[in-house]
Amino acid sequence: MECLNICFGRKAHQRVTENATEYIKEQCKELELTDEKTKRFMTTLLEELNHGLKKETHAKADIRCYVTYVQDLPNGKETGKFLALDLGGTNFRVLLIHLKGENDFEMLSKIYAIPKNIMVGTGKQLFDHIAECLANFMKEHQVYKERLPLGFTFSFPLTQLGLTKGLLVRWTKGFDCDGVVGEDVVQLLKDAIARRGDVGIQVMGILNDSTGTLMSCAHRKHNCKIGVIVGTGSNACYVEKVENAEMFDVPNNKKSHVLINTEWGAFGDNGSLEFVRTEFDRDIDENSINRGKQLQEKMISGMYLGELARLVIQKFTKSGHLFKGKGSDLLYKRGQFFTKFVSEIESDKPGVYTNCREVLDELGLGHATDEDCANVRYICECVSRRAAHLVSAGIATLINKMGEPVVTVGVDGSVYRFHPKFHDLMMAKIKQYVNPGISFDLMLSEDGSGRGAALVAAVACRENS
Repeated sequence: MECLNICFGRKAHQRVTENATEYIKEQCKELELTDEKTKRFMTTLLEELNHGLKKETHAKADIRCYVTYVQDLPNGKETGKFLALDLGGTNFRVLLIHLKGENDFEMLSKIYAIPKNIMVGTGKQLFDHIAECLANFMKEHQVYKERLPLGFTFSFPLTQLGLTKGLLVRWTKGFDCDGVVGEDVVQLLKDAIARRGDVGIQVMGILNDSTGTLMSCAHRKHNCKIGVIVGTGSNACYVEKVENAEMFDVPNNKKSHVLINTEWGAFGDNGSLEFVRTEFDRDIDENSINRGKQLQEKMISGMYLGELARLVIQKFTKSGHLFKGKGSDLLYKRGQFFTKFVSEIESDKPGVYTNCREVLDELGLGHATDEDCANVRYICECVSRRAAHLVSAGIATLINKMGEPVVTVGVDGSVYRFHPKFHDLMMAKIKQYVNPGISFDLMLSEDGSGRGAALVAAVACRENS
């Protein structure tokens, strides 16, 4: 009887192994953004964008469409020296940019780390750390005696009350500093600099990274009207008609357009994306520090894609369809399958698994077969393809809403920049869903949102002169 059970078990396992690829592909269909789902996604997104723009529904909208108060785009003729501070993740950048007109510029920059204890400490600790790094940078480049205009990229949800005043709505991306939510982050930065007393700056504008990306790309291509981030987080901004932006309240305004920061990472927080979300998305959310928030971002951004792939791989390992059911401690540990692994695995040529095997070896899965590698790559492709298609559906919605005949979309972020197929996936999907007669292009923001911050400062100086 024992022999019979053992033999039966071997046959059952053999059947599982033989059908592994077919089973995994069938199960991964829930990660596909079908034509029906895409159209429903776009319709729902447009409704939510309009809710965010209107006074009556803004407060309850999950896509808030915050007014940025940026109304003028670069014309390529801006000149002068400007500082930029770019805060949006576990690192931040300080930049010194010398604009010389006609798209000519010189740029120096340095990246500074934010220790984990500061990310979850007090607001005073965070801004004192930033001010110290800013002062050191100015001294290093011998401009600490000058009072330079500064553009401040702050890539978290803000309610802006003006070009130089923004109240933090909520922390994202692993930050949770006390005493900042509801406060003016420009003033907190000014206070930290004043406490030091050794450098002088003039904050000319605060913006988020998507706005910075738009401004940076618009400096080169003046038809750039959308800025998108697909990195640690995901967001988009676009140029909207003032008449549609009911939250924009500036007396005697004579300009026709204003940049809108959608904060579309929060799309779905009201339950409207349940037709897209999966068990893996719910697992990600339940184990996050901001449960129930930023639900679309958790399907798109680099902070979560690796973990999404790990959860899928873990499920099929435990069911016996991967690695003969033999996993590893690292595979079963949260946060150990990095998003960069997804890009590396998908960079392998067809039929070659060099990068995949290196990743699996690192995770203690050296016993993987070629079929396991092929299936792991397929899982990664499903996760990243869905992310690219969600971003694309969002961009197509904005392009159609604007109705411009020719639009350049500025894009930045580590996922878009380093994933080998993201750009091509996006181009194909956007083309499929933009209205007839509209031409578009995707432009990589080569120097990130930092230069965009300096350009906001430069344009503000230009307009004030």
